Amino acid sequence: MAPNILWIVTTQWRAQACGYTGDPNARTPFLDALAAQSANLTQAVTPHPFGPFARAAMLTGIASPRNGVRDYFDPLPPGVRTIAHEMNDRGYATAFFGKWHLYKRDVAAPLTGDEHAKIVVPPDFRGGFSFWEGYESGFLLNNPWLHGTRIPLPVQFEGYQSDLVCGRALENLHAREGPWFAIISLEAPHPPYGASAAGIRTPDPETLRLRGNVPRGGETAVRARAELCGYYMHIEATDRSIGRLLESLPGDTRVVVTSVHGDMHGSHGLFRKGWPHEESVRVPLLIRGGQGALRDDSPYSLTDLPRITIGWARGSADLPPAGAAAQISMPSVVRLPDQCDRIWRCVRTPARKLVLNGDGSPWLFFDLEQDPLEMNNLALEPSRSLEIAALKVSVTP
Repeated sequence: MAPNILWIVTTQWRAQACGYTGDPNARTPFLDALAAQSANLTQAVTPHPFGPFARAAMLTGIASPRNGVRDYFDPLPPGVRTIAHEMNDRGYATAFFGKWHLYKRDVAAPLTGDEHAKIVVPPDFRGGFSFWEGYESGFLLNNPWLHGTRIPLPVQFEGYQSDLVCGRALENLHAREGPWFAIISLEAPHPPYGASAAGIRTPDPETLRLRGNVPRGGETAVRARAELCGYYMHIEATDRSIGRLLESLPGDTRVVVTSVHGDMHGSHGLFRKGWPHEESVRVPLLIRGGQGALRDDSPYSLTDLPRITIGWARGSADLPPAGAAAQISMPSVVRLPDQCDRIWRCVRTPARKLVLNGDGSPWLFFDLEQDPLEMNNLALEPSRSLEIAALKVSVTP
């Protein structure tokens, strides 16, 4: 019998910020329990460390801009084939719940607030899902606006966003007869970090342990601690929402839990995403399927999720092999505060990372085995020139 399949996709949750990865600040008991029974893809990365680019690539299996999304405000073109179209063709009922972030937005409108949250996404722009209930954007971690298949116009719901979206999705999925494929897309732990988090207490900023590549003794560390208080609150609250959801689903449901990108939080003196550093590009990726519990250090990307899912629909219990390296890029500069200032392309293996500028010149080169915090840029090191040249050939244009 074809399995039910669920992707749970969060926003800005970096791979390092989980209890099961050793982060002493992160209270994630439900994900820790899931990790103990899942494939933990420890080297998983986003193809693009920015929301719309990553979401388009994840849904299509095709990197941006080839999927039609080049700029932050570009919509996913309605004719582009996604995993939903593929699963529809295989007899699955398909459903999407939560944050879409792939439709047209007013460049002049505030990114946070009701205006973007109340944008109506037309059916032709909903990626081929037969059932759709969500919102374009707006970053309302509490009291979100929802619309879609059963709600023609936006309606505001009271409560914590992760709780609401997971709860409404569970209600809908329980009413279905399989097989179904669904995506639950959650905004947390994305800013605003000052938003309340469903009763989770605020940690003392002085007790938070910063990563070793965050400059100490200045404003960067002060800002990082202040923002991390909210970040870890929303991580704990959303972990709880995911736990309640998974406890109520049939145990044989194939489950993916991941994030579209991470957050720098002061590492290398930087904040937010769009940067090629590990805190921005590495994402958690847990897969509860037929393969059982295991650790896999292969270079998987979110663009691998469609072929993993299609393999399950075909009856395979195994994960398809990853490629030799993962490709990561920023196809355009997003003109927002704290974001990366350049276009770049990157090839990453578990051992090495080469980042090229838009003109193809080396920008960054890290030996991730010896320097996991990326403290020593070797891009101009003569002794590494042959290694850099060999890796440069493998960077996708």
